[in-house]
Amino acid sequence: MGVVIIDGSTVKAFVKDEEQFKKSVEERFAALDINNDGVLSRSELRKAFESMRLLEAHFGVDVVTPPEQLTKLYDSIFDKFDCDSSGSVDLDEFRTQMKEIMLAIADGLGSCPIQMVLEDDDPSFLKQAAELEDSKLHKDNPSSS
Repeated sequence: MGVVIIDGSTVKAFVKDEEQFKKSVEERFAALDINNDGVLSRSELRKAFESMRLLEAHFGVDVVTPPEQLTKLYDSIFDKFDCDSSGSVDLDEFRTQMKEIMLAIADGLGSCPIQMVLEDDDPSFLKQAAELEDSKLHKDNPSSS
């Protein structure tokens, strides 16, 4: 477990590093594509969002949302990702939406730093953004290790 401090510039730098961002998105996409068919189905994307527990907790307190309301919400998220309305989400659609989400997070954070506690095996983009910034800091200033 580790503690990182990030702000909007950390997240923007991660997204602007095209090679690292592309690699991270491709890895996450592959992990979500359970049946390895090259696209994300409605259920695969829903499982991904359910695993993040973004909708089941409010400031760490579990909340109960009616199943039909959750289904509507997950369907609307899927529809946003499925830009061409093909019924599945391909890698380009996933990358485009993740970039938009990450830049929205960056805008929301602005220059206000936040402290995050991250598990070592956390695959989140925010953790990867923090790690990228940390590696740049250590490369620019090797004596800070």
